[in-house]
Amino acid sequence: METQARLLKLAEDELAQYSTPLRKLEKLRPKVAFLPVGERAQLKALLQQELATGGQLASVVEQQRQAVALPFYGITGLALLAGFLGLKVAWVIAALGVAAAFTLQRLGWQRQARRLLLTCIEDLERRS
Repeated sequence: METQARLLKLAEDELAQYSTPLRKLEKLRPKVAFLPVGERAQLKALLQQELATGGQLASVVEQQRQAVALPFYGITGLALLAGFLGLKVAWVIAALGVAAAFTLQRLGWQRQARRLLLTCIEDLERRS
């Protein structure tokens, strides 16, 4: 569904801008309003299904993505220090720490974008 990918990218772009959640919804609303009602309902059902999966851990990653990734950045820093002191396996641990932290933050960012898009669709339904 290319429409979903395009709208998710627009929602991620809105998340990157410093503004209030209501302003983000206001800027995203005209872009979602042009979707046909049937396609909008299908997208809403798909987003609800995606956000329902993952359980409690995915919810925490969505709400506190930076706090969840912080311990992995700490492990990376310690591994880099150990690597500079001559421990060869520490470089691998540092690379894995960065990869884990980046993956967690990206997952949280994508879930936040999905939540913003779902909120926008629900807001449009309430208004019409």
